[in-house]
Amino acid sequence: MRVMVLVKATEDSERGDLPTAEMFDAMDKFNAELTDAGIMITGDGLKPSSAGKRIAFNGPGRQVIDGPFAETKELVAGYWIWEVRDMDEAVAWAKRCPNPMPGPSELEIRPFYTLDDFAGSPELVEVIERNKDLGHGVG
Repeated sequence: MRVMVLVKATEDSERGDLPTAEMFDAMDKFNAELTDAGIMITGDGLKPSSAGKRIAFNGPGRQVIDGPFAETKELVAGYWIWEVRDMDEAVAWAKRCPNPMPGPSELEIRPFYTLDDFAGSPELVEVIERNKDLGHGVG
């Protein structure tokens, strides 16, 4: 099972505060454990939303919205993509993670769709299989 682990933003991360050397070292060790265990596919930190943009869609219209974005608790400050046996294994690894922020913080674990999720729609499975050969899409 492939999951994305989202590091939720905090006021510290939105200010652009960089981690301390101790925090960075602890996270580096954790990432090495994930890699050695064959769990981590990729991961990285994200700059504050003030460096970002959003694209709002409304039918054919597009609107570009400059950051920063107001709801810090809804923002993402970093991520990993992990390959795990199941959600229980993902939770177990997440609980071993050093706190990614100086104060209270949260991780969110979200599974990726797999082809099995679309089994009830043969038309979608056909499109997914065709696009998968191009390196796009589901699982």
